[in-house]
Amino acid sequence: MKQYEFSARTQDEAVEMGLQELGVSIADVDIQVVEEGSKGLFGLFGSRPVKVRLTLKDAEEDPLADLLEDKKPAKPQIEPEKKQEKKPEKKAEKKPVEKKAEEKKPAPEKKKAEKKAEPAEKKEQEKPAVKAEIRPMEKPEVTMIAAEELTDDSPAGTAHAFLAELTKLMGVDVTIDMGTDAEGNVYGYINGDTLGILIGRRGETLDAVQYLTSLKVNRGREGYTRVTLDTENYRAKREDTLIRLANRMANRALRTGRKVSLEPMNPYERRIIHYALQQTEGVTTHSEGEEPNRHVVITNKK
Repeated sequence: MKQYEFSARTQDEAVEMGLQELGVSIADVDIQVVEEGSKGLFGLFGSRPVKVRLTLKDAEEDPLADLLEDKKPAKPQIEPEKKQEKKPEKKAEKKPVEKKAEEKKPAPEKKKAEKKAEPAEKKEQEKPAVKAEIRPMEKPEVTMIAAEELTDDSPAGTAHAFLAELTKLMGVDVTIDMGTDAEGNVYGYINGDTLGILIGRRGETLDAVQYLTSLKVNRGREGYTRVTLDTENYRAKREDTLIRLANRMANRALRTGRKVSLEPMNPYERRIIHYALQQTEGVTTHSEGEEPNRHVVITNKK
């Protein structure tokens, strides 16, 4: 088994980094924490990264494993016949006819063994790697608003003021850019969070800040304005990771004929998986479980 070590701010980030680099899923590795790491003072100062060791498991449910095992008996069938060829050579040279007959016997058996191996090779060729058709989430066009044009009574202005006060209390020195789409939904881009404090474990801190900002924006207003926050381009990076994961797991479901369960995700990330595989032939997706352990299941239609 091969082992690899990865370090990141949290255990989940280190594991995710390792899965991306190795091109495998969490079900294909054993995880061992080498160094626990430390959050430091208030999670800001003196923090140490977490180091994990990923051990690749042996291949499981490999559709070619049975075919490779079928080829192994071909050799022992020929080897004992070669030993029989040596015996008549020592016994008598007077019977060349019998010797020729014995020497000719292995030839058709070799051909049979070769013929048996041919279907196995054909089966391997008949099972090429299937590639699922995936697509990224459709992104609306966002119109950025200059800071001097933000008003306190507008949704974008309310969100900007709330985020500025919140990040100041958190001790994070950032700049905040605001924008809106054609439907009036608010988009906030927080720049300068180099330590990833606003992202948190699997984006939980960013989701929490986004939720609080949404409550502030929609308080006392008619209708509902959706608020989306991003920092360090985390949303785009996470979406790309989830799309590649969806591709690998859909291929596994198509190849093995079995359903594949993904790790628990929040509603936004589950929606990315569903949307990415919506047009993929041969598989369907649905969610199972209760929050916070609700997860996506990819099923082979056949």
